[in-house]
Amino acid sequence: MNFLKNFLASILGTLTAIGLFFALILMIISATASVLVSPTGVKAVQSKSVLDLNLNVPVTDRNPSFDELEIILKLNEEVLGLPEVLNAINKAAQNPKIEGIKLRSDYITAGWAQTRSIRNALQNFKKQGKFIYSYADILTQKGYYLASVADSIVLNPVGVFELKGLASEVLYYKDFQDEYGVKMEVVRLGKYKSAVEPYLDNEMSAANRFQIQSLLFDLWETLKNEIAVDRDLSPEVIDTLIKEQKTATPENALAEKLVDALGYESDLKNLIDSRLELDEEEELNLASVAMVNQSIPDYNKELKDRIAVVFAKGPILYGEGTQSIIAQGVFVETLEELAEDDWVKAVVLRIDSPGGSALTSELLWQTINKVKQQKPVLVSMGNVAASGGYYIAAGADQIFADPLSITGSIGVFASLPNASGLLENMGIHVETVETHPDALGYSIFQPLSKAFEIQTKKSIQITYETFKRRVAQGRNLNETVVENIAQGRVWTGKQALEIGLVDSLGGLEETIAAAAKLAGLEEYNRMEYPKFEENLSTLLPGMSLSMEGNRFWNLFFPDQLKPQWNKLKERNPVASMQLLLPYELNIH
Repeated sequence: MNFLKNFLASILGTLTAIGLFFALILMIISATASVLVSPTGVKAVQSKSVLDLNLNVPVTDRNPSFDELEIILKLNEEVLGLPEVLNAINKAAQNPKIEGIKLRSDYITAGWAQTRSIRNALQNFKKQGKFIYSYADILTQKGYYLASVADSIVLNPVGVFELKGLASEVLYYKDFQDEYGVKMEVVRLGKYKSAVEPYLDNEMSAANRFQIQSLLFDLWETLKNEIAVDRDLSPEVIDTLIKEQKTATPENALAEKLVDALGYESDLKNLIDSRLELDEEEELNLASVAMVNQSIPDYNKELKDRIAVVFAKGPILYGEGTQSIIAQGVFVETLEELAEDDWVKAVVLRIDSPGGSALTSELLWQTINKVKQQKPVLVSMGNVAASGGYYIAAGADQIFADPLSITGSIGVFASLPNASGLLENMGIHVETVETHPDALGYSIFQPLSKAFEIQTKKSIQITYETFKRRVAQGRNLNETVVENIAQGRVWTGKQALEIGLVDSLGGLEETIAAAAKLAGLEEYNRMEYPKFEENLSTLLPGMSLSMEGNRFWNLFFPDQLKPQWNKLKERNPVASMQLLLPYELNIH
């Protein structure tokens, strides 16, 4: 027995020593990284500088977290946050040492609304009498929309040019489900609530086709009008060029005055050198986004007043919440703390979410309603703030949306996977023993019982009525009006303004300015929330040894259906009631 105790004690001691050693190594790495990435060593902005704005990297709604371990080990690729991009453009506009911007936006990964925010900032930059020159090897349609703001666009003569209008594809799985024996049991409300339509039919419904067409044509109206203004063309000419297929090649783009020159990056450099009147021996000074941002401190230590910007991104699920998942845990705690913080004078909630859990949406709505009693709460809609994303926005004092934002989708549905056909094909049979009729409730192994379906419909009806009531209260609308604009229909930000779902058109910066005005602030510090703690699981993602049941079932799903199955797993961690965007919206 003593031997066993000593043996276990030695193992425990060894494990403890290893843990302490590993923690010490992390601390040393972290400290070293802090020194290496310290802004004290940042090169100062020189005279006749040009902001090097390369947007051919991932662009996120929130600035990426400052993780010393990832920086020193180079575990993460370069990522730009939308706020730091806008900040750099605005600071460059006011800096007399910066005379222009060199822009790359070949294949920008930002969403349409984010891209438009950057474009608006570039417009304001030009108003200061400064230039923007753009170069691209490949100009995707979104990249061209952004680049069209430039004074001059140089495109690689053997590159790619894209200007083709907008389209959206929706895949339908009914025959596929019948073939493989895996299907989704669906209960829904709302004429346009078509998130589950692909599991019920083989073709698009008239209602779904109507709303997608309405959405795309309204988005395109904004895009082509803004391109037309900056390229000195009429919107009708742009439509004609696309219909007549005169936008397919770099030569087409040059001939139709969509770009200014065909050439290479060296040609763009010569253009900038000439604009700056640099001598042959003078070197072009390029200032990075980080260099420009660090030239002027963002935080003023003399000011106590703050505006809190809470970034809510991703699907809405029940649980704790992360940087890419909205859940009641961290977000309710954050909002409650901000309500009690005397230094925080207003809260701006930045939402980029297609929706999700009805329960979590209600919990967040309740919390926002409480915060409103103590200080202004405003919402800034990102690329998407629909369904559950709109639910949590509805109670804010003011809602801002970009014309290219996707919002609305006031409707409810439940989708539950049913693998009974797959089991039967595999020769697996299910038997049930119950103390009461329908005691089993829902099971993935069996079709929905009539009683369970009736109960689910009742719950959906209650959730739908509550959703509409929240919108009516928050937006000061008659419930009949809400019903007419609800039913799961999706709207652009511009359409949402016309029907009263939002108050103003604008991006994050305009929302923060409105919050400051409501709070009576002229000077303030801007603080970002929630604050997430880094731990071993976040530093070493993917090393979980758990074997959840849903991973087991993934083994049996056909490869074609796994992406949709995985999305449904995200939507249903606890409950099946969903306030979600009515279709997988991919706009090309």
